[in-house]
Amino acid sequence: MNIEVCYAGKDRIWRSAVELDAPATLGDALARSGLIERLGLDLAVLRVGLFGKLATPQTALRDGDRVELTRPLVVDPKQARRRRVEKKSAARKT
Repeated sequence: MNIEVCYAGKDRIWRSAVELDAPATLGDALARSGLIERLGLDLAVLRVGLFGKLATPQTALRDGDRVELTRPLVVDPKQARRRRVEKKSAARKT
């Protein structure tokens, strides 16, 4: 099976193509990719998923799956939107 493991850092995106024998799990793909060790990532802080949907390391993989490591949000999306609206409103008043 061909699997792609991805991690988007602040300034760069890392991708690792791995080949696994079936049956394989998401945890197997992470281990084979070596991204966690190479980049010094903390798996306890990151979320993992398949094509944008949360998954666990025990999730079974299929050929062509993309495993994604995602960082925690820096700002709540609702709060960020409020700030943008407030900034835009303040700019119109001046």
